Amino acid sequence: MDRWAGKVAVVTGASSGIGAATVKALANAGMITFGLARRVERVDELKNDLSGDAKERLHSIRCDVTKEEDILAAFRQIEEKFGGVDVLINNAGIARSTVGVLQANNTQAIREVIDTNLVGLTLCSREAFQSMKKRSVDGHIIHINSILGHTVLPMGTLNVYPATKYGVTALTETMRHELRLAGTKIKVTSISPGLVRTEIIPNSAAITEMPILEPEDIADAILYALGTPPRVQIHELTIKPVGENM
Repeated sequence: MDRWAGKVAVVTGASSGIGAATVKALANAGMITFGLARRVERVDELKNDLSGDAKERLHSIRCDVTKEEDILAAFRQIEEKFGGVDVLINNAGIARSTVGVLQANNTQAIREVIDTNLVGLTLCSREAFQSMKKRSVDGHIIHINSILGHTVLPMGTLNVYPATKYGVTALTETMRHELRLAGTKIKVTSISPGLVRTEIIPNSAAITEMPILEPEDIADAILYALGTPPRVQIHELTIKPVGENM
């Protein structure tokens, strides 16, 4: 991680779970870190978990990734303050597990999941790439995917969540080729966790009888992917808790 010291990282969905663990890990690793979230006050509260210079390296920007104007404003603000983005962690994601994909009157729920998990991720990646390209930076884009981006479990309440995560899997490969053909050395990585104790899983804080990962486990994986030498690209990293049967 030494080569990223003083560089700028952006984390979407930074108010809780994997995003919150990640902004703290990146700030502790020496990166100027911007946590983007709708609940921006919760990102600010994370400074209480940091000490010394790390506390000063964490910044927050209110941003709803389903709104392009929010994304553009956030990246513009980062450029004005620190020149641009070197690392992007696309973590923002939602699920609507109580709404079936064939259920009547579910349009709003479907659009929310697609706009957050797929469209927002794509637009943030676009803005990060443009920033890296403009400054000739060999940056890194990391998508927080899911094992549901590779297999669909026999459950009736997954809605379009797996479809969006399959889309992230395809976008990772699509972006890799675009970055390669553009002559850059910008990396793109997909990280696919199994069950993680986050707010996206109802009552996950109470889970004790089944294997589950902690958000910090995924933050550690992000640091690993970022810390590889420039010649190494972690394309897909799957992480499961020991004993998981999915």
